[in-house]
Amino acid sequence: MAEIQSPLIDSYLISAFQNFSIYHPMSRRLDRVNELLRREIGNVIQKDYEWHGKLVTVSGVEVTQDLKEGKVWTSVLGGDASPVIDKLNRDHGSIQSKVMKRVVLKSTPVLRFQHDSSASRGVVLVNLLEEVDKLPKAPPADPE
Repeated sequence: MAEIQSPLIDSYLISAFQNFSIYHPMSRRLDRVNELLRREIGNVIQKDYEWHGKLVTVSGVEVTQDLKEGKVWTSVLGGDASPVIDKLNRDHGSIQSKVMKRVVLKSTPVLRFQHDSSASRGVVLVNLLEEVDKLPKAPPADPE
């Protein structure tokens, strides 16, 4: 069986593979930058802020390719998230400067904090599953 070789098909496959983050070096770099910023912003938030009974974690960071802006996804358990997010957005300049003392990038992204409700939704889902597990179960079917 003869294989069909075409430069058009080859260039299409190469461009398709470059769209995946595994193969594209810029995407891998952005993934590493996002993860590094997530860890460092989380450290600053844990060390420099008191949340009075709330658990505040950084669940993810998304910076733009030019490293000018970044969204910081923040989870809040144990209370209302809006005052926490407001405080973080008011203090974003201070947080940026503390993070950038430890992370050296070409430009410092402007951080915008947003609420990530996936953790609280997960807690609600686990509670619902526990309630369903407590419900009476159907008797096993008799094998005939």
